[in-house]
Amino acid sequence: MPLTAQRYTCESGYAISQSRGRMDVVMPQMGESVAEGTIVRWMKKVGDTVDRDEPLFEISTDKVDAEIPSPSAGVIAEIRAQEGETVPVNSVVAVITGAGEAVAAAPSPVPAGPTAPATREPGPTSPPVSRAGEDLARERSSPLVRQLAAEHHVDISQVKGTGIGGRVTKHDILAFVDQHGRSAGPTPDSAPIVRGAEDRVEKMSVMRRKIAEHMVLSRRTSAHVHSVFEVDFSRVSEIRASRRDVYEAQGTKLTYLSFIVKAVAEALQAWPVLNASTDGEQIVYHKDVNIGVAVALEWGLIVPVIPRADQLDLLGLSRAIADLAAKARAKQLKPEDVSGGTFTITNPGAFGALFGMPIINQPQVAILDVGAIEKRPVVVDDAVTARLTAFMALGFDHRIVDGAVADQFMSRVKQALENWDEKQA
Repeated sequence: MPLTAQRYTCESGYAISQSRGRMDVVMPQMGESVAEGTIVRWMKKVGDTVDRDEPLFEISTDKVDAEIPSPSAGVIAEIRAQEGETVPVNSVVAVITGAGEAVAAAPSPVPAGPTAPATREPGPTSPPVSRAGEDLARERSSPLVRQLAAEHHVDISQVKGTGIGGRVTKHDILAFVDQHGRSAGPTPDSAPIVRGAEDRVEKMSVMRRKIAEHMVLSRRTSAHVHSVFEVDFSRVSEIRASRRDVYEAQGTKLTYLSFIVKAVAEALQAWPVLNASTDGEQIVYHKDVNIGVAVALEWGLIVPVIPRADQLDLLGLSRAIADLAAKARAKQLKPEDVSGGTFTITNPGAFGALFGMPIINQPQVAILDVGAIEKRPVVVDDAVTARLTAFMALGFDHRIVDGAVADQFMSRVKQALENWDEKQA
């Protein structure tokens, strides 16, 4: 008789389950609100040997792209989720056995269908779903889906789920709202798009699709307001230049971003409402200050998190930022690296942007955009002079944060950066 699997977490941070002679590899949860992941590619096939911590498969979620290491050495006995397939977290995607044990024949590839249609076309009706099944679908929906349903006064049990196992997805909620709120038919002036002979058309990647879903959801959810401050970085630049060699001797670089994260972390302690998140009609004030820093990649955008950033000095922050960025680009982020963020900083100024109007990273209530740090003419003591400045734009959810509080928070950040205490470096 098969033994009941014992579930635990390996050193790499990914959940697995084990019974005698075999180990089930499950879809990891890459963040609190992540309910599913898409298999991008398998590095191994059925019958291949694999070492512990050797990359086994790559996944994509709305939080991160990551290579998932093997939790154990052995032989790939089964692959249960195909490339392109989206499955719920904690579902078994592969089985590893010891050498010499039976290996199942590799299943024929099954083309992955669309994860969630944007519109509903008439078609064959599905068998009636029991009330218990509807309750289960609701329970297995992600917090963001339940929040979106609550804000649009949608009863999830009335929505037909297209996710795995009938689970209701964001697409289902938005399609339900569209279908019951306005006509889904084409507008009179709609016309097919004609592409030139040399146009290149490619399918949107999983990561791009997830980013799009998350950003549209945020726009629908939060009352976005932005406030822009100009900050003088002359003082920070002087300290950075004087301490550059000291930091490099310790194996890291002292960047402007390190100063910004430090100033923001301290300001969040003074104004905890900016370090909050929403959960339906509740506001959650977080004890820890966990700052996410957006990292631009060739294939998308990832926001790894610096946990308890308020407890780190400049050296610790510099190392954390560099380490997370390197892991993101190498697809080596672990679940804890993208979990628990309470505030986000994005830095398009690194690419020359004057400033931007960022979209809030749900369910957080604020995000800070940092523009290009460069010399600009400013007035000092009634004289025009050149100073190193940057425009910093705070995007905040006006449902939770008042404009006066947001501006007080930004004033605190500005004051800290313009009057930096050299002892902190």
